[in-house]
Amino acid sequence: MASHAANLWVLLGLGLAGIFLMTKRLKKTIKADFGAFIQKLELLPPPQPAPPKAPHPLTGLNFAVSDVFDIEGYVTGFGHPDWLKTHEPSTRTSPVVLALVEGGATCIGKTVVDELAYSIHGENKHYSTPTNPAAPARISGGSSSGAAVAVAADFVDFSLGIDTLGGIRVPAAFCGVIGFRPSYGVISNTGIIPVSSSLDTVGLFAKDPSTLRRVGLVLLQLPFSVQRNPKQILLADDCFELLKIPKDRISQVVTNSTEKHFGRQVLKHENLEKYFSSKVPSLKEFYSQKINGDSKISSLTLLANVAQILQRYEFKRTHGEWINSEKPVLDSAISAQINETLDMTDKEIEICKLVRTEMRLAVNNLLKDDGILVIPTTAYPPPKLGSKEIFSDDYQNRSFSLLSIASISGCCQVTLPLGYHDKCPVSVSFIARHGGDRFLLDTVQTVYSSLQEHADTVAKSKLSPNAVKQEHSAEAVKEKGNQAYKDKQWQKAIGFYTEAIKLSDNNATYYSNRAAAYLELGR
Repeated sequence: MASHAANLWVLLGLGLAGIFLMTKRLKKTIKADFGAFIQKLELLPPPQPAPPKAPHPLTGLNFAVSDVFDIEGYVTGFGHPDWLKTHEPSTRTSPVVLALVEGGATCIGKTVVDELAYSIHGENKHYSTPTNPAAPARISGGSSSGAAVAVAADFVDFSLGIDTLGGIRVPAAFCGVIGFRPSYGVISNTGIIPVSSSLDTVGLFAKDPSTLRRVGLVLLQLPFSVQRNPKQILLADDCFELLKIPKDRISQVVTNSTEKHFGRQVLKHENLEKYFSSKVPSLKEFYSQKINGDSKISSLTLLANVAQILQRYEFKRTHGEWINSEKPVLDSAISAQINETLDMTDKEIEICKLVRTEMRLAVNNLLKDDGILVIPTTAYPPPKLGSKEIFSDDYQNRSFSLLSIASISGCCQVTLPLGYHDKCPVSVSFIARHGGDRFLLDTVQTVYSSLQEHADTVAKSKLSPNAVKQEHSAEAVKEKGNQAYKDKQWQKAIGFYTEAIKLSDNNATYYSNRAAAYLELGR
């Protein structure tokens, strides 16, 4: 044990030495714990059961929790010193934390969150900003910034945070670790300070898919079931258009990995903007209530607006009295959002809640029991520390358009690292229907290794952007051919498959599909 600890500190020393020059350039002191922890503590698991009983499922793992989870005897700080001063120590430990300790894991501390766990940036002027181990000059993302950093820096095997509008997914993407936002309501929020009651979900960071699944199954308390493979993997083409890095850097990796494990026929393409416009009718009602003028606003942007309004409305309803009485000093951006007058009628809030109900039904119908939706986690790479980019309308709109899909629908989402682009972590997200958490974790377990292999290959690939673009165009044309085939428009299908062959002539699927259409035409 002593030897393991010594090795850990040697590795930590080497890591700190490796970013010493970066530290000087940033004029920022990097703490030994990367600023991840706000308080060290120790919650030890119970003794192992005597044989022949199986050992605890999480034996040997350690973890940290974001400072929104109650731990008996400690004040839950909520990312702000004024909250710490005005609240008493917790009298009970959050059931989620207890379940993990009783499952055999050791809790070693509380980690930094954004002020009042409100933003997705990870910068907290009161407790300093945790350093992103994957890109020290970049922000770590929030709200559960410290929990992501603790995993990325190898201080813990996993950590807990809270995801409202990206509190797990954004720091996972920016720090290059796995982040899991479970289905809304499947894990108890008892003993956790709420941000937005209808959006908050306990979330999880891990370095590898085995730990993610191991811990996830304890948290979800799911019965054993046979592992199933996805029958359709939907690439949300319009979401990939939001990316500020080359979209092929991500979509090609997913395509290659899917083909390897499940076959090319499983891959489909979807336009979520059109799908949500038709399947979530209350978005139009929200649009007519809140948006003046004739300008066209996409359904994804409207979803982002709905999510932010719900967060602000529910946050103020829960914490407004404390803010008004204590008048805490808040970051200007957070203060502006929280204190902005919400000119919302009861009817408009009800429309937002109706959007949430319709979104869950729409995503569940799209994915059913065996589908995975693939989207970018974030549109931008992690911005530089102190950058004004995070406050721009473009950054906000693109970010929340992607993040609001799972937040509003309540479906489960996993963020997966895919290496680096221009020295910044790259990620992709898989979404399954509400309640499909085990299916999602199983799928991640299956494809994770090949995703990493293909990410490395694509990053080093000499394939020209034009060649990659042609391959994607061929896939899109093939999908049109498939639709024509389903509609029994054989001649039209043959035309689409022929066009796909011209774009990418080494794909056997295009030839066999065309042959099948010719056979039908002959009949």
